[in-house]
Amino acid sequence: MLSHVIDRLLSPAERRIDVFTPFDDRLTPPRSVLRFVWHYLKPARAWLVLILLSSLAIALAESGLMLIVGWLVDQLSAASPEHFARDNLTMLVGGALLLVVGLPLLHGLNEVCVNQIFSPCLTNQIRWRTHLYTLGHSLSYFQGDFAGRLANRIVQVGPAVRDIALGIVDNLWFVFVYAATAIAIFGSTDILMALPVVVWLALYVALLAYFVPRAQVRAEAVAERRSTLVGRIVDTYTNILTVKLFARQDAERSAVHGAIAEHTASYLRQMRLMTGVAVTLSTLNAALFVVSVGVAILLWSRGEMSTGAIAAALGLVLRITAMSGWVMHVVRDVFENIGVVQESMETIVHPHGVVDAPNARPLVVCRGEIRFEKVGFHYGKQSSVIAGLDLVVRPGEKIGLVGPSGAGKSTLVNLLLRLYDLEQGRILVDGQDIAQVTQDSLRSQIAVVTQDTSLLHRSIRDNIRYGRSDATEEDIARAAGLAAAHGFILGLEDHRGRRGYDSQVGERGVKLSGGQRQRIAIARVLLKDAPILILDEATSALDSEAEAAIQEQLGRLMAGKTVIAIAHRLSTIAALDRLVVMDKGRIVEQGTHAELVAAGSLYARLWQRQSGGFLGEAEPGVARDIRAGALTR
Repeated sequence: MLSHVIDRLLSPAERRIDVFTPFDDRLTPPRSVLRFVWHYLKPARAWLVLILLSSLAIALAESGLMLIVGWLVDQLSAASPEHFARDNLTMLVGGALLLVVGLPLLHGLNEVCVNQIFSPCLTNQIRWRTHLYTLGHSLSYFQGDFAGRLANRIVQVGPAVRDIALGIVDNLWFVFVYAATAIAIFGSTDILMALPVVVWLALYVALLAYFVPRAQVRAEAVAERRSTLVGRIVDTYTNILTVKLFARQDAERSAVHGAIAEHTASYLRQMRLMTGVAVTLSTLNAALFVVSVGVAILLWSRGEMSTGAIAAALGLVLRITAMSGWVMHVVRDVFENIGVVQESMETIVHPHGVVDAPNARPLVVCRGEIRFEKVGFHYGKQSSVIAGLDLVVRPGEKIGLVGPSGAGKSTLVNLLLRLYDLEQGRILVDGQDIAQVTQDSLRSQIAVVTQDTSLLHRSIRDNIRYGRSDATEEDIARAAGLAAAHGFILGLEDHRGRRGYDSQVGERGVKLSGGQRQRIAIARVLLKDAPILILDEATSALDSEAEAAIQEQLGRLMAGKTVIAIAHRLSTIAALDRLVVMDKGRIVEQGTHAELVAAGSLYARLWQRQSGGFLGEAEPGVARDIRAGALTR
C-alpha cells in the first residue's frame, strides 16, 4: 500500500525529462570537455538550477542549526528552568519547525530533483543521443574499433556527465557555505577565532590545486586502461570459436593478463595520490580543531566568548572537517568523470564519414537501372582499388561480378550501397545520383545477402522480420518456407526452452550452422522484396543439398528484379544474363558464360581451373606437395 502511494506521488516527477525527446542526431557534439558536457546537460538546465538552489538552502539551514545550538546553550546557562520555555517560545518553535518541517522539505525537494527527475532520465537521454549519433557513423568507423569498447564508452558517458553536474551543483556548496558561515561568526566574535579557519581554507584550496590536475591525469590513464581491458575481453569472447580452434587460450590469457596488469598499475598509481592527500587532509583537519579549541578557550577565559558561541563554533569546525574529506572525494570523482568523458569523446566526437546531402530526396525506383560512371575509389590508399570504372546494369538484368580476390567486386557493391563515398565519378539509380538521395531510402530499395552472414542476438522471428517490420506471422513463415528454412526452424530449441520461431540465435547467430544462417538471411531478403537485389556469395555457406533446395527459390527471388551477384564458385552464376569480369579494380571483359569461355581470357582460365578442380593444370607443384603431405606440417 505504502509503495503504491509513493509510486503515485513520484511518478509525475519522473516524467519531467523525456529520454527520447527528438533532436538532430546529425550534429557533431562539441570537442571541448566543458562544451560537450553542457551540450548534453542543456535540456535539463532548469532542473540543475533547482538542484543548486535547494542544495544551497540546505547548507544554509544546516549552518543555521549550529547557531541555534549556540544560542540554546547560552540561554540554558543564563535562564531559570521555570521561565525558559515561556521566555523563548518563539525561538524554540521556529527552530523546531526548521528542523522538523523545513529541512525535510528541502531535502525532499532536492532528492526528488536528483533521484526522480535528473539522474535516471538524463543519464539515459545522454546514452540515447550518443548512441544515435554513433549509429550514424560510416562502416569504416565501426571496422576500426572494438565493438565492446564502443559500447562501453556509450554506456559510461551518461553517468559521467551526470556525476560531473551533480558533483559541482549539488555537493561542492556545502563545505564552502559552512566555511563562510564559520568565518563570519568567528570574525564577529574575534578575528583571532576566524584566523585558523581562514588559514585552513587557504591550505585546503592549495591542496585541491595540487591534487585535482594530478588526479585528472591519473584518472584518464585508469579509464583508458579499463577501456582497453574491456575491449580485449570482448574481442576474445566474440572470437571464442577461433580461439578454441587454434588452441590459443594461453595467448588470450596472456593478453588479458597484460591488460589487467596495466590497469592495476595505473589504478595503484592513482590510489597512492589519494592516500597521500587523505593523510595530509586529516592532519590539516586535526590541526584546525586543536587550534580552534585552544583559541576558543583563550577567548572564553578572557570573557570575550560565551559558552554557546564556543559550542556553535566548534560544531561548525567539526562539520567542516567532517565534510572536507567528502568534498575531496567529490572533487576527485568529478575529475575522474572528466577523464571518462574525455575518453568517450575521443571515440564519439568524430564527424560522420558518410552524410546525406543538405537537400537529399528519397530514392524512387521505377525501373531498376544502375549506372556506374567513371567510378574511382581507393580506401585512402595510394593505389586505386577501383579506377575509372563504367558499367550499366539494365532494368531487370541479372549480372554476375567475377574475378580474383581483391579485384574490387565487393567494393563496387559497397559503393552502390553508399557504405563509402565515391572519390571520383558517380552512381545513378534510375537516373538519380545516389549521393543526392537519403541513405535510408537508397538501402531500403536494395536487398542484400552478404557473404559473411551475421544475425542479431534475438529470436528467429525478429531476424526474419528485420526485412519488413510490419510483416505478419504468415509472411514470416512463407518467406522461411521459400528459403528452405521453415523445416529446421520448427526443430530449434534454445537453452531457455523457447522453440521454433521464438528461439534465440545467439550472438551473430552462432547457435546455427553457416547454412542455417544463410537461409534465414535469404528469408529476410525475400520478405524485404526490394527491386534491386545483391547476392554476395549468397550460397557460399550452403552444402550441395541445401543449395539445390533453394536454387529454384532464388530464381523466383530474382524474377523482375535488377540483380548483381558476386560468386567465386562460377557455376552458381554461369546462367545469368551477363558476366562482368573484374581485375585490379577494372572491368577487363564482359559477356555471357559461353562468350567468355570462347574468348579464352581471364574468365576462361578461372573456369578451367574450377571445372578441373581447385588443383588444376596450372598448379601441378602444389597438387604434388599436398599429395605428399608437404603442406600439412
